[in-house]
Amino acid sequence: MRQLLVVGNWKMNGSRASVAALLESLVSAPAMAGPEIAVCPTYVHLPQVLSLCAESAISVGAQDCSHMQSGAYTGEVAPAMLADLGCRWVILGHSERRQYHGESDALVAAKIAAAVEAGLQPIVCVGETREQREAGEAEHVVSAQLDGALRGQVNLDSLVVAYEPVWAIGTGLTATPRQAQDMHECIRGYLDGIEGVAAGATRLLYGGSVKADNAAELFAQPDIDGALVGGAALKAAEFIAIVGAAAA
Repeated sequence: MRQLLVVGNWKMNGSRASVAALLESLVSAPAMAGPEIAVCPTYVHLPQVLSLCAESAISVGAQDCSHMQSGAYTGEVAPAMLADLGCRWVILGHSERRQYHGESDALVAAKIAAAVEAGLQPIVCVGETREQREAGEAEHVVSAQLDGALRGQVNLDSLVVAYEPVWAIGTGLTATPRQAQDMHECIRGYLDGIEGVAAGATRLLYGGSVKADNAAELFAQPDIDGALVGGAALKAAEFIAIVGAAAA
């Protein structure tokens, strides 16, 4: 049985004071002893977060990494550096990286390979725009992203896939549980055809305006194994409630 996983993607938010206050609430919450939990702060807050989470059930990840392990790549952070700090996870292929930094499926694939080589567990994001969904292209777009990122990878035992419809990220819109389940079922079926992926054991997360009031119904779907939470992960009470819904 797949253990539910709830990951908070803090994006470019936080100060040392706000991080301390948020984690003080999270690490002491009884609900945090349920499903597997991770938080992904900015690079600059990683040492602080790793220290504050060291004695808790909360694991820590980064929001991105380089496709290279070292070298003359100004401004980049190597996956080996993240692993050396103590990170377990890394989010790759997020739609904001694709949109604002022009990341291609080929670059995401290279980052996955580098992350796995360094011992990190990749959370690979896929999702369609509203225009693509309305044109009936959602499944084609998502399967193409998966194929481009995963085909030919050497080791995908630790893979987690996050389905985040672009039209639902930060908009307040959320895919209905039926829409989300249909796409997760499609993703699991597609993963079954990729060598090296144990589709039945791979955790699939939903992301896109996940909140306390819709989490339980999403988690009740057979192919949804948790959530990649954005804005709600910055609010202790909201994030704890989402984790509580996963623990129910």
